[in-house]
Amino acid sequence: MKKHWLLAGGLTGLIALGGCSQGADSGGTLTVYVGFQEDHAVAAIDKFTEETGIDVNMVRMSAGEILAKVRAEKNNPQADIWYGGPADTFVAAQKEGLLHAYQSPEADVIPDEYKDSEGYWSGVYVGVIGFATNQNFLDKNGLEAPTSWDDFLDPAYTNELVMAHPSSSGTAYTALYSILESKGGDDPGFEYLSELHPQIQQYTTSGSAPGRMVGLNEAGAGILFAHDIIKYQEEGFEDIVLSFPEEGTGFEIGSSAIIEGSKNEELAEQFIDWSVSPSAQEVGKTTNNFQNLTHPDAEEPEKAVKLDELTLVDSDPLEAGDRRQEIIDRFESDIIK
Repeated sequence: MKKHWLLAGGLTGLIALGGCSQGADSGGTLTVYVGFQEDHAVAAIDKFTEETGIDVNMVRMSAGEILAKVRAEKNNPQADIWYGGPADTFVAAQKEGLLHAYQSPEADVIPDEYKDSEGYWSGVYVGVIGFATNQNFLDKNGLEAPTSWDDFLDPAYTNELVMAHPSSSGTAYTALYSILESKGGDDPGFEYLSELHPQIQQYTTSGSAPGRMVGLNEAGAGILFAHDIIKYQEEGFEDIVLSFPEEGTGFEIGSSAIIEGSKNEELAEQFIDWSVSPSAQEVGKTTNNFQNLTHPDAEEPEKAVKLDELTLVDSDPLEAGDRRQEIIDRFESDIIK
């Protein structure tokens, strides 16, 4: 089977080729833009090809980068599938006519709150925003792990906090939207963000990068998805502490969708059918990835967070997607300046 793996979005070093790759118009090869962590992405595509016999060209990017690429390619689509990343980015793409509706029969068992009613996207996992702090930083400053968004306003966090930029990262936009919801609306949310901004050491491109920076003692704290924090802990970053804001945190519905203009629609439908299945959803735990899962028969990783033990904000992916550009524009004009 011919495969083409490419990690994009500033990442290099993993390219595996076999035979000649033709792209989205080859007639027998799917091109898939993947928003998972690299190891999860490669394992998932391998599993799909193993179970279906369908060849895949894979490009790994962050969700924000995928959205930008699909937009840029609107008049000449270069990919068939978007796999992974928060549903709000899919909603933004749907609003712009960039996604193709498909009602997968395999998605019938997925709860309604985790899928689009018209079949434009189907949820395959859930990820919750968490706080990563370095135990050495906490000890040095006499602090406990943060349990409120307001804890980051402590002077000890000045130039010690990292998060991704919401224009490039679906993780960061989920965090941004979570802050607005937990603070009770746009104006109080942006007032908080203006106070938070001086604490920020760096806005990264990648949503998961802050966790590694905290683990390497390059920053005191980071805001990212809890499943990525757990992954870093399991990889040996023992100084990372995971905590959550008690007043409420946000979550993503990681999704999959067919890109409008796919030249391999039948194969693309097979991919969507596969992506919502227990077999596909359980790939993550084989590569130390810890998302919660949407299929009722899928077995979650043992160390995945317990959603019923957390306070979650009333997050609406449709509203978050509809308002995505508006909120990012205000963030850039009022906060980044």
